Amino acid sequence: MEEFRRAYARLCAAPQEAVLRRLRELGGAPGRGRLDLAAQSLSLETCGALGRLLPGAAPFAEVVLGDCGLSEEGVKLLLHGLCSNTTVKSLDLKGNNLRTVGAEALGKLLRQNKSIRRLILEWNSLGLWEEGFSFFCQGLGANNFLQRLDLRNNQINHQGAGELAVALKQNASLQELDLRWNNIGLLGGRALLNCLHSNKTLKRLELAGNNVPSDILKAVEQAMDHNQDRQTILSETQNRAYILSKEVLSLKDEKTKQFLDLMDTIDKQREEIARNGRMSAARVSQLQEALDEQHSIMNSLKAKLQMTEAALALSEQKVHNLGELLNATKQEQTSMAERHFMELQQQKQEGADREGRLLRDLSAASEKNLLLRNQVDELEKKCKVQQDQLFQVKQDLTNTTAELKLRAVQAEERLEMEKRRFKQSLEDMESLRVKEVDHMTQHIEASERSMQDRIQRLEAIRIALEEELSQVKAAALTERGQAEEELIKVRNQARLEEQQRLEHLEEKLRLMTESRDEAQNCYLKQKQMVAETQAKVNQLSLHADGLRRRLEELQQDLNSKEEEKVTEVNKVKVELQEQIGHLQAERTAQDGLREKIAALERQLKGDGSFPASQMPYQVITARHCWTKKVKSLCCWRS
Repeated sequence: MEEFRRAYARLCAAPQEAVLRRLRELGGAPGRGRLDLAAQSLSLETCGALGRLLPGAAPFAEVVLGDCGLSEEGVKLLLHGLCSNTTVKSLDLKGNNLRTVGAEALGKLLRQNKSIRRLILEWNSLGLWEEGFSFFCQGLGANNFLQRLDLRNNQINHQGAGELAVALKQNASLQELDLRWNNIGLLGGRALLNCLHSNKTLKRLELAGNNVPSDILKAVEQAMDHNQDRQTILSETQNRAYILSKEVLSLKDEKTKQFLDLMDTIDKQREEIARNGRMSAARVSQLQEALDEQHSIMNSLKAKLQMTEAALALSEQKVHNLGELLNATKQEQTSMAERHFMELQQQKQEGADREGRLLRDLSAASEKNLLLRNQVDELEKKCKVQQDQLFQVKQDLTNTTAELKLRAVQAEERLEMEKRRFKQSLEDMESLRVKEVDHMTQHIEASERSMQDRIQRLEAIRIALEEELSQVKAAALTERGQAEEELIKVRNQARLEEQQRLEHLEEKLRLMTESRDEAQNCYLKQKQMVAETQAKVNQLSLHADGLRRRLEELQQDLNSKEEEKVTEVNKVKVELQEQIGHLQAERTAQDGLREKIAALERQLKGDGSFPASQMPYQVITARHCWTKKVKSLCCWRS
């Protein structure tokens, strides 16, 4: 307020002391939102300064300028400043003798200002000049923010009342209008009464002291009562609609929250399924790695076996070479054998015994070799069976993962379908509510039109009775009583219709609650379906756990079989080493025989040659046994 006072003193060349004093008093007062300059006799310069200060962010919600003796130009400057103001809610210009220029300025203010809700124009002369008051009424008709207007003692005649009636038909915000102590008369009262058929917002219209007949006053009062009832019904319907919209919004929020919770649980289940899939994939990769290691071990064992077979092949090659050498020496020593036949005859029995032992050893070695081959075949079969079982387990795992993915996709599709269905149900409910509200408003408007038609008919009857009143008073009085009785019946009928309409609205509200219950039931069904899907997912997880345990059991079986295979391979190695030892022993025996043969050759060379027919029989039998052993060894190696 102090800044406002300093700004006023700066703008005025000769500021008024009374105004400064008043502004200083208002600055110390507790109510700082009120500019009260009533009865201060403001000059034109002061009005201009206030008009330049008021468009800004002036800290006033109420401006009181009553009985200030404002001139036409001063009022124009003040109201021009208030046109762009956004804080002033109430304006008091009582007792300033406003005329044509003031009415035009007020009309401009009502057209442009959007903050003033209360305008007091008591004890002015706005109705004396028809053009100015017509401009004021045009501004009032274009205004949609003013709620209270005081036009007492403004010398408004029936023509001004007609202008006001036209403005009230266009205005949709004014609730209280005070026209007491003017010159409206019968015609002005009828014009105002007729405008009330189209104006539904005006709740209070004061027409006392205007020479308006009492029946018009009663009709105006009835119209005001009707507007008040309509406003209360509209407010109740708006409150109910607001409550219903809040309930619908709360239901929507609850549904969205539940839906988001459901989506969170589904996402968690998806993450868990993906984690289980990753774990199973890692487990399968580990099993694959273990299987690869076993394969590598088997390959190494096969390589070792191939190396041993190559060594045996080399030994067989050596034996074959030795056989060839023996055959060559046989042809050379046939003559020598005939000489030593007798000596070899003595050693025949020993050679036969040795041959029997060697044959037995060879048969035992062949039997062991067959057993080893059978064991190797069995191990290969077991390995193949285990590979088939592992492949079957892998295939089962891929099938289960595919089935899980398919079921997850089906669950997502069902969820999307339920989501769309729920959205469609919400949209249907919303459209049904909008249709119901539209139907209610149409029904209310139709009932209002019917009541207005009835009131118009009653008004026509009443006017006819007034015209006949001058001729027959007694008959007019009786018919007036009948009209009043009929009016009471109409009121009772209107009340009954209002009660029926209220019952109809309650029935619609009940239907809407039933639809809401149906939506809740649908939501519960969806929740049950989600629980079923969760149970299915849990079953699938249990199945996956069973498969995992089966994989672990198979892995244990595979490990045990690998251990058995390792033990069998070790046994085979030991037996192979024993056979190699036997072969080496036989090789040493062959070396001994070779040395004996060389000794015999040396003896034959020293004694001279003799025919092969005289070769001892023991040497011939020994050579035949040796060739048989070599051939049997070659067959066993092949």
